[in-house]
Amino acid sequence: MLNLLDLTPTDAEFALREFAVAHGDAAYRGSQVMPHLWAKPVGSFGEMTDLPAAFRELLAAHFTLPRLALETEQQSTDGTRKFLFRMHDGQAIETVAIPDGERMTFCISSQAGCALQCSFCATGAMGFARNLAVHEIAGQVRELALLNPPIRATNIVFMGMGEPMMNWKAVTDVLTVLNDPKGCGIGARHITVSTVGILPGIVALGERKEQFRLALSIHAPSDDLRQKLMPVNTKYPLADVIDAAAEFARRVTFEYVMLGGVNDQAHHADQLAALARRCKAFVNLIPLHPGGALGFTPTSPEAIAKFARKIRNSGVEVAIRKSRGIDIAAACGQLRVERQRRRPPASPEHDREVDVA
Repeated sequence: MLNLLDLTPTDAEFALREFAVAHGDAAYRGSQVMPHLWAKPVGSFGEMTDLPAAFRELLAAHFTLPRLALETEQQSTDGTRKFLFRMHDGQAIETVAIPDGERMTFCISSQAGCALQCSFCATGAMGFARNLAVHEIAGQVRELALLNPPIRATNIVFMGMGEPMMNWKAVTDVLTVLNDPKGCGIGARHITVSTVGILPGIVALGERKEQFRLALSIHAPSDDLRQKLMPVNTKYPLADVIDAAAEFARRVTFEYVMLGGVNDQAHHADQLAALARRCKAFVNLIPLHPGGALGFTPTSPEAIAKFARKIRNSGVEVAIRKSRGIDIAAACGQLRVERQRRRPPASPEHDREVDVA
């Protein structure tokens, strides 16, 4: 049976209209299914009550709408909610919903685990299991909309488990699902893809006509230090990542986790500001989540503020990200690590998952 949630909205509607005609119905019957996939999702074909019962039965016999099983939910005192979803093969992924005034940001996962082994990241410590399919990535947004009451995203960040650019074939279709008016209908400028600097993926994102945002996980302003923190720097050195960011036609954000005594000194601020000026980047300083520290010490709030002032005085726009969900293991990967045994890590040089074609 055809999984409608693995298709872009255009392809899904084409398949549904052809199906309706082939079974003696008007083509518009197929189009009537579309809002129930993403915009106003339902859990099953039987719940599409604006369609004739006989047509719903036909749909259920020929198509699937796979669900993600919600295994665990945690809610922080600051309103942040974290969800652990279990997939058909037992793999688990995390999704976080972060409210901020009228904005609701979903932090979504693109892989089960991660192969990149960044030294301060709980997801990297658990090892890599597999890429997620389109319906498993976009399905995180769908599942939260299916809750009672529903949670609907205004913004999406690909900053959950995994490296999005190492699952580009699925992620590019997910971007279409999220942005398409017949999909989730979220504006491209409200969707950010974060990467450690997988160059083919940065190029591919830049070639899309929509104004999707790019965030680069820098975390160190020199090759020597970045090499120690992020083994992927061997394959994609910092200079090459910065060059790609300078060529990216839209605004770039630098993500920079503050590690006490490691990357938070005055000379690091000067180096980071120089990199940001090269590609007109906005710098987002991220306090290290205590639960995901993996042996590192968080930089103090006072030292982060001083670091930010130095960058700002260098002519670079900078912000300090507000820590959210500290009381609910909200550092990426923590909840999954608590629930599932670690797997042997895959090599960061092993690029079998990079698929940009």
